[in-house]
Amino acid sequence: MKDLERLDESTAADRVEAAAEEALTAECEELGETPDKLPAPQAPPPRRGETAAHLLLKRLALFWAQKQGYHSCAYEVSLPNCRYRADLAAYMPSKGRIKVRAHDPALPAMTHRVMVCHTLGSTAIFECKQARSDFLKDSRNTRETLAELKDLRERRVELERALRVHYPSLRVSDSLFQDYQSHDFGELQHESYQKCLARIALLQNRLFKQTKFDTLVRYRCGNLFYVVAEDGIFQPHEIPLGWGLLVRRADRLELREKPVWQDLEDHERLALLHKIAASGTRGLNREAGITFEQIWEARRLGG
Repeated sequence: MKDLERLDESTAADRVEAAAEEALTAECEELGETPDKLPAPQAPPPRRGETAAHLLLKRLALFWAQKQGYHSCAYEVSLPNCRYRADLAAYMPSKGRIKVRAHDPALPAMTHRVMVCHTLGSTAIFECKQARSDFLKDSRNTRETLAELKDLRERRVELERALRVHYPSLRVSDSLFQDYQSHDFGELQHESYQKCLARIALLQNRLFKQTKFDTLVRYRCGNLFYVVAEDGIFQPHEIPLGWGLLVRRADRLELREKPVWQDLEDHERLALLHKIAASGTRGLNREAGITFEQIWEARRLGG
């Protein structure tokens, strides 16, 4: 009976909270301010080399995310299981709740109180792109790049086999047996061979530095992914696979393309939530003037 009473109290508290939110919304409407017209949050402090246009997109993305219900957000979040950072990462608490029986030391033995807890919510990642060149450098596809690299390697092997025959002077005397001697192709001015090497270098650089959009989805970094961009910098068919598109229209964002939901395990969503919390803590430390060196020294001294 007491457990039922506590459940009724928690339900009543939820109703009070919902009523408060409705009252706040009604008050805003009376003042002529709808949630869409409320002032956006202040821009984050600029990073080195970051432009004002990029800062504006990040601020609008932060405002849009919170308007959608992502209550926990942070800028420049180092993503789990990969080397990339997200311009903005966000977490939305789940509307689903579970009832948990927990032992309360203040109560007699074998007595439990009932708690209502949220289940793990969803995560979203936002990448802001102010120019077409900024967008293209992260939009390469890993699978296509690897396939072309494989073809080019076969092409290079065939060319080197033919060049060994036509240019015997390239042989290097690094082995007693002629069949095992290597060849130096570095100084060879052969147009087809040099073009093949240049293309291989380009694709390898693209593979390791320009596949951010594709990598974040493959590494299961979040449930939803959004590109936040200026209007007109790329065509709809150029949107990365699985990503949504938010386009800036004056001082707000417009959803042009919905993202594809990515199913994640609980530990994968929890990992990003931890990263968001850590990034938020670093921001608080900057505002409070607390440095990592001070924290490290306090830990060392046991203070």
